[in-house]
Amino acid sequence: MSDVTLVYDDDCGFCTWWADFFERRSDFEIVGFSNLTDDQRARLPDDYEECSHLLTDGGVYSCGESLEEALVRSNVGDGLGPLIRFLRNFEDYEEFRESAYRAVADHRSELGFVVSKTPRARDESRANE
Repeated sequence: MSDVTLVYDDDCGFCTWWADFFERRSDFEIVGFSNLTDDQRARLPDDYEECSHLLTDGGVYSCGESLEEALVRSNVGDGLGPLIRFLRNFEDYEEFRESAYRAVADHRSELGFVVSKTPRARDESRANE
């Protein structure tokens, strides 16, 4: 069992595509909103359904920071750690990261026409994974 959990909207095809992307490139546990345990839900912010989250032994990363940290911790981001740690020193970077995340999240239905998978919450064969 991984000590890192990616939490995402499993009723969104675009979000499911990204979750599957990380599932293939990491040892993260992947958990959709519909399958959260009480303990996992307790660690999330009250408005957790507004964005993705990465739960680790050291904390909770939300929204843009969650995907940034997922990249660093996956095999996709080999070598990105030092760059990301450097960029996190700048307030403008954090604002850019979160604005970029929000722009994508706000247009995920349109982006789902480009990359998408059947949402796990709607896929009867995977709904309880």
